[in-house]
Amino acid sequence: MKISYCPLLRFAVLAWLGLSIGNAATSAPPPVFVLNSLEANVSVIDPVTWTETIRIPTGKEPHHLYLTPDEKSLIVANALGDTLTFVDPRTAQVQRTVQGIVDPYHLRFSPDMKWLITAANRLNHVDFYRWDGKEPTLVKRVATSRTPSHMWIDSRSSTVYVSMQDSDELVAMDIATQAIKWRTKTGAMPADVYGSGDDRRLFVGLTGGDGVEVFDISGREPRSIKKITTGNGAHAFRAAGDGRHLYVSNRVANSISKIDMGTQEVVATYPVPGGPDCMDVSADGRWIYVSSRWARKLSVVDTQAGKVVRQVAVGKSPHGVWTLQHAPR
Repeated sequence: MKISYCPLLRFAVLAWLGLSIGNAATSAPPPVFVLNSLEANVSVIDPVTWTETIRIPTGKEPHHLYLTPDEKSLIVANALGDTLTFVDPRTAQVQRTVQGIVDPYHLRFSPDMKWLITAANRLNHVDFYRWDGKEPTLVKRVATSRTPSHMWIDSRSSTVYVSMQDSDELVAMDIATQAIKWRTKTGAMPADVYGSGDDRRLFVGLTGGDGVEVFDISGREPRSIKKITTGNGAHAFRAAGDGRHLYVSNRVANSISKIDMGTQEVVATYPVPGGPDCMDVSADGRWIYVSSRWARKLSVVDTQAGKVVRQVAVGKSPHGVWTLQHAPR
């Protein structure tokens, strides 16, 4: 028996197929990006198949990735290239390259996106750029102590806190005036900085030590109030997404510690081989994506199982890790 289809039915079927394919494409999870510092490129990882789909060329010696507060661009800081590479976090397409940003080792946008601030790790200064939504305009270059490393900006977009890796200091700067408000000594080789949601506490990873130093910044002058032992080479932070817990990678100890920011105690530890460094956390909070710096791998940690369950080969010296589908930061 021969079956014939009327043109209207055929059109409806084709339309449904097109819609289904389109929905499948748009519903695909965004990629995981891993920055390969010694290869000057970014590995793009499919989080469904856990395969590398492409490598994005960047400028010379990129060190950190940063997702803009509006989540429209992922920025690669090319420290020796004096450039920033903007990438679409959904499609992995390069959007643009911004020239003339001197030694951008680390970078932050203020939450209100009026300021772009970069730390020149090699040249010992912090640069303040006005941001109009399209172009950065240098307002002031502030000389600092030795080796400005990582930064944190408070929720009011009023103060930036910068760690000084080789002079063992934490420096606070007023964003509006670019003036140094205070500086204080820290433990050995301070690296990443993370601020509590109420802007009253700062957590500083001590890469030259074995833990995290906590500062009370609620008064006119900062006070060091606690040292949390986590593991040798405490380096990078990532919020767990629940508003209470914070992860820190211990690069020498080959572990990640989970800190309760309220009690300031370690509540869990996950073994991660290969020098765990920068991290991101899945939207449901279960998975930690971390660069294993010395192993050339992206490691995936199942926080329920308490262990690494997958590793993906990437490039040399993987550093930053970001994805659009993430837990609250």
